[in-house]
Amino acid sequence: MSQGLLDFQYECDSSRHGLTSLAGLPVYFEMIAASGLAGAIRRYVRAAGRQGWLDIQMTLAVVFLNLAGGECVEDVERLERDSGFAAVLRAVERNLLSRRERRELASRFRRERERATPSASALSSWLERFHDRDAPKAGAGTAFIPEVTQALAGLWRVNQALIEFLQSHRLTAHATLDMDATLIATHKRDALFCYKHFKAYQPLNCWWAEQGVMLYSEFRDGNVPAGHEQLRVLKASLAHLPASVTHVALRSDTAGYQEELLIYCGEGRDPRFGAIEFAVGADVTEAFRAAVLATPESEWRPLIRVVDDMRFETDQEWAEVCFVPNWAGHSRNRADYRFLAIREPLRQLELGDQDNLPFPTETFGRKGRYKLFGVVTNRKGPGDGVIWWLRQRCGASEEVHSALKSDLAGGKLPSGLFGANAAWWALANLAFNLNATMKQLALGKDWTPSRMKALRFHLIGLPGRVVGHARRLIIRLGGGAEALAALLIARRNIRALAHGPAG
Repeated sequence: MSQGLLDFQYECDSSRHGLTSLAGLPVYFEMIAASGLAGAIRRYVRAAGRQGWLDIQMTLAVVFLNLAGGECVEDVERLERDSGFAAVLRAVERNLLSRRERRELASRFRRERERATPSASALSSWLERFHDRDAPKAGAGTAFIPEVTQALAGLWRVNQALIEFLQSHRLTAHATLDMDATLIATHKRDALFCYKHFKAYQPLNCWWAEQGVMLYSEFRDGNVPAGHEQLRVLKASLAHLPASVTHVALRSDTAGYQEELLIYCGEGRDPRFGAIEFAVGADVTEAFRAAVLATPESEWRPLIRVVDDMRFETDQEWAEVCFVPNWAGHSRNRADYRFLAIREPLRQLELGDQDNLPFPTETFGRKGRYKLFGVVTNRKGPGDGVIWWLRQRCGASEEVHSALKSDLAGGKLPSGLFGANAAWWALANLAFNLNATMKQLALGKDWTPSRMKALRFHLIGLPGRVVGHARRLIIRLGGGAEALAALLIARRNIRALAHGPAG
């Protein structure tokens, strides 16, 4: 009997002869080995009990789940049912585990181990170990951030070790840090409402622009404002930078317009980096408006975008404003804070309520009404250069947030426990950074801009068959020679990486 309209049938194949739809994923095993990631997990992650799966097995299972396209804990079963992937994982596991762990593993299971990956229930139980059940519970109307547990701090220390490996092979002395928060919508019962009036969590992230990795992220409840204790998160992020970084710059939207943060950066209070260059969105207060209106029209200049040496006019204008707020004027070590104003003419006002626009506006006499934005900075050079430098953060950070929540599993939180969700988010970031390391150090510049969708289509999600021959595993690709060539180049590059940084 026909199953459908066209002339083909679906049948279940119960054979377990090494078929895989993830033939490109094992190359990530080699990057894990070359980067020392397995050793870092062994040193810093302490969540597993005395029975069952090891921390390294749990951590890598969630990382593989992210890379393969899973979005929830239950999707680990998809990896387990992929017999080819499971066969490779069992074979390489002895290389990722220490000798002591291999000896210990047999005694950690009451019955003979049957699975290559942890079960969904085992993963859920492990994630719950990152939660501090004695910590106070957050409530609506109060911005409360639980302390980072030792186990969760261990995950971020693993992420730091991976970034140090990337930095050792792609050395840069500069770190431009983009701080921004993102909302993760959820229906968890204990989740709190965010400023957009839906239940969410709102991690505050610190992105390292030069290396293209997430340096650090603090997981937060949805009701915690993005700018709440941002200086503390900046200090935590700075502590994760490799020792070879000597110069730091900061970019942030108006959430970063905080007296303590700006003074800390501007007056060189950081013991390691001293003064930190910054450009931050400024609040459009009444005093700032007055200073903008007092600025002569002759001081306003067109804001021109330059792309590949081509100049493109925008309808925006900018001016440097003579504005000294109280916090800047009374600072102990007077720093040179500059304030810039940007204005953009309003159009089609008849389509909306002119008195309830979602952005500040100002009327400039006969010129009419404009959108009005402010920037505070301690950077030297032309003001338009500062503005374009600040705006470089917008597209990159939003794209990263999208990748973490949509391309990876960060957008679907697994638990009602805050700490378990924080660990899940940290592991999504670890998977993101592992993939960034793979693209930049092994796959090459042509792959660097590719998102996970493209990588899964062209590299990770390849059909193949895993066969044993002469005590070795062979992965026979069902795709073309192009994918094979990319994988072989990546493997050669990873082998070179394992021998240490280039001289």
